[in-house]
Amino acid sequence: MSLADPDFNLFRDYLEQTSGIVLGDNKQYLVSSRLGRLLEQRGIRSLGELVRQVQLQPRSGLRELVVDAMTTNETLWFRDGYPFEVLKSRLIPEFLRGQPGQRLRIWSAACSSGQEPYSLSMAIDEFERANPGQLRGGAQIVATEISATMLNAARAARYDTLAMARGLSRERRDRYFDEVAPGQWEVRQALRNRVEFRQLNLLDSYSILGRFDIVFCRNVLIYFSADVKKDILRRIHATLRPGGYLVLGASEALNGLPELYSMVQCNPGIIYQAR
Repeated sequence: MSLADPDFNLFRDYLEQTSGIVLGDNKQYLVSSRLGRLLEQRGIRSLGELVRQVQLQPRSGLRELVVDAMTTNETLWFRDGYPFEVLKSRLIPEFLRGQPGQRLRIWSAACSSGQEPYSLSMAIDEFERANPGQLRGGAQIVATEISATMLNAARAARYDTLAMARGLSRERRDRYFDEVAPGQWEVRQALRNRVEFRQLNLLDSYSILGRFDIVFCRNVLIYFSADVKKDILRRIHATLRPGGYLVLGASEALNGLPELYSMVQCNPGIIYQAR
C-alpha cells in the first residue's frame, strides 16, 4: 500500500469530511495498520485509489468498512466510575424532583460495542432497587454509533471473558448477565429493554433523536477539530431539555460556550448543565 504524502493527505481530508475524525501529521503507520488488510483484500494499492473508489461507488459498502477500521473502539464497563455514581446520587434524584412521573431519557453518543449504555442501564436498575417506585415513568437510553459493526455487536449484547473483566465487578456480572456458552456472557433482557440502538454520524442531524435529560458524550470529541467539536456541542445543547446535563470524558473539557453550559463540580468529576 502506498502512503505517499499526497495520498495520505487526500485520505486524511476525506476521513475528516465524512466522519469528523482528524488525523494528525505522521499518522501513516496508524492508517497502514488499520487499513492494510482491507486494502490487500480489495486489491487496492494506495490511499488515493481507495478514496477514488469510495467516491465513485458510495453504496458499495467500502465507505462503511473504512470508517469501521479507522474508528477507535476502546471501551469498558463503568468507565471512570464517577459519572455513573453521579447519575444515581444526583442526576436521577434531581430529575425526579423536577419531572416526577415522566420518563427519563439519556443519550449515549458514540456507544461503541455497548458497554456504556448497558452500564447506564445497570446504574438505573441499582437506583430503582435502592429507591423502589420512585422512577415511575421508567427510563430510555438511546445509544448511537457510526460503525455498523460496533452497533451489531452492541445489539447482540454478548461479551467474552476478556471484555467482561474490563471494569465489571463479579457481583454485577452475576446479577445482570447470563453465561450462554463457555466464556460468553449475555446482557439480561430487562437491561436491554431500556436501550435503543441507532446508527448515527455525529456530523449529521440529531433531530430524529428527540430531547434528552442527560447526554453522555465521552471520549469521542478528542478526535474532532476544534470547530467541529464546538458545532457538535452546540447541537447537543439543542437536544437537552432546559437544565439537562452533559457528561464528557474524564480527559475532556468544555472550553468556551459559556452561554450554553455551566460547569458543575461533582467531587470527583465535572459535568455540564445546559443553560
